[in-house]
Amino acid sequence: MAKFKIYFATDIHGSERCFFKFLNAGKSYGADAVILGGDVTGKALVPVVEAAGGSFTVNLFGKAETAADPAELADLERRIRTLGFYPYRTTPEEHARLADDADYLSSVFDEVMRKATQRWVEIADARLQEAGLPCLVMPGNDDIPVVKDVLAQGRWLVQGEDHVVELGPYQVACLGYSTITPWNSPRELSEEQMAERLAKLIEQIQPGMPVIFNIHNPPADSGTDLAFKLTEDMRIETAGGEPVKVPVGSRAVRSAVETVQPVLALHGHIHESRAMTSIGRTKVCNPGSAYPDGVLQGVVVTLDGDKVKGFKFVSG
Repeated sequence: MAKFKIYFATDIHGSERCFFKFLNAGKSYGADAVILGGDVTGKALVPVVEAAGGSFTVNLFGKAETAADPAELADLERRIRTLGFYPYRTTPEEHARLADDADYLSSVFDEVMRKATQRWVEIADARLQEAGLPCLVMPGNDDIPVVKDVLAQGRWLVQGEDHVVELGPYQVACLGYSTITPWNSPRELSEEQMAERLAKLIEQIQPGMPVIFNIHNPPADSGTDLAFKLTEDMRIETAGGEPVKVPVGSRAVRSAVETVQPVLALHGHIHESRAMTSIGRTKVCNPGSAYPDGVLQGVVVTLDGDKVKGFKFVSG
C-alpha cells in the first residue's frame, strides 16, 4: 500500500478566511485528501443597517462603525465574515424588529446561514474537484440541523456524518455531535446517546480495510480534550495567573477508540487542546482552532497501511 497523506482542519465556525485557506491547504501540503471536521458555520448575525446618504452602520463588539461608500461597506462585511459572523443588510425598521422579536431573528439567522453554507459548498465543489482532491465534511455540535442537509448537496464534497466513507485506501467513520456542554449547543448527546450512535456507526465498518475515526468530540482523558475550566459565572478559572485546564472529552468516544483501535482518530471541539497523543495503537489528534484571528490550524498526517508514519501541525 502506498503512503497516503491527509490534511485535516476543524472548527472554522463560519470564518470565510479560514474556509478559503482550507480550500488551498490540501494542494499546498501535497495531500491526497482533505477533511473538514465539525462546526463549519458561524455563531452570530451582524445587522448592517442602512443610514442617511447611502451609508451603513454596524455595531461590532460594542463599537459603532460606519461604511460611507461601497468600498468601505465591502471591507466591513469582509471583516465580519473573517470573524465567523454573518453580515446582514437591513433597514432601521427591520433592525428594530430583529432586536424585539427573537423568533424572527432566529428565522433570519437560519436562512442567512443556510445560504452562506450553500455558497461555500458550491465553491468547494468547483475548486476541490478541479484540484482532484477528495474531501469529507460534516457538521459539528454548533451547527444547526439544516447544515447537514446543505452539506449533503455537494457534488464533489462528501457529507460523512453517520456514515463510514471510503477515502483512498481507508474507511472513515464520521460523527459530529458532542456530549453535553455548558453552552447548550444545537447538537448535543448524553454519554449514553453518544455510545448508541457510535455503536451504529461502528457496525458499518468493513473488515480488512484500515479505519480512521473523524469524530468531533475528543475522547476523555486523552490530552486532546483539555478545556479551560469555567467558574459558576462562566469565566475562565485561573491559578497563579494562568488559565486552568481540565479534561472534558467523551467517555463513549474513548471506549469506541479503545474497542476499534483505528489507525488514526481525528477530533476537534476543544479549540485550546491542540495535541497528538496515543490510545493503544491509535494516534489521536486535535489540531485546535484559532478561527477568530483568521488563522487556520490544521494537521498533515502521513499514513502507510495501518500505521501513522508522520504528522505535522501547520497554521496559515
